[in-house]
Amino acid sequence: MNRILLLEDDEALGRGICMALETPDCTVTHCATCLQTTDILQNMVFDLLILDINLPDGSGLDLLRALRQNGDLTPAILLTANDLELDEVTGLEAGADDYITKPFSLAVLRARVNARLRRSAPANQDRIELSGFIFDFARMEYSKDGGLIDLSRTEQRLLRLLVENRGRTLPRELLLEKVWDGGEFVDENALSVAVRRLRAKLGDAPIKTVYGVGYTWEVER
Repeated sequence: MNRILLLEDDEALGRGICMALETPDCTVTHCATCLQTTDILQNMVFDLLILDINLPDGSGLDLLRALRQNGDLTPAILLTANDLELDEVTGLEAGADDYITKPFSLAVLRARVNARLRRSAPANQDRIELSGFIFDFARMEYSKDGGLIDLSRTEQRLLRLLVENRGRTLPRELLLEKVWDGGEFVDENALSVAVRRLRAKLGDAPIKTVYGVGYTWEVER
């Protein structure tokens, strides 16, 4: 299931984009302000961001810059009525993956969104190699510089979520739900304990705490 966040203050256009993009395999969360978007991003993870630039309470471009500075690498498409070449260059240099000027065809937008999602989809996540680590989730074999690492089932689930979403901050609520199959009856402290144990076993793995939000497998920018 792909999850898209749309930041667009034009209500009619926002409805049209949602209708064009939503499918049984894709959901769209529509926000109208930068503040609303920031609040939602603290608690949800998305596969793609579609951000309007000119908004009542700020700029989608500034929001994208802030996300990139905080290490969020979620693919992003900028929407804007500014069609100057300099505006497009500025958007791409700020970290956008694509730039679409208004007015635009919803069919073209849908095609470019689908293309972006295809490029972002991992080809095979059963075996991942990262800076000396080898994580083979199919065989349940894990190692660092050739030395085997013994992980519990809980630690394996947590590790897989972190490395498959490396560069993204995963909220605590999401990790509780995914690692413990719902998480309704799990003490929230269990996540802190699992992260602490995983860090101890992996050594210098870049598992970072994003205070007040959750955890991320940090990537170099």
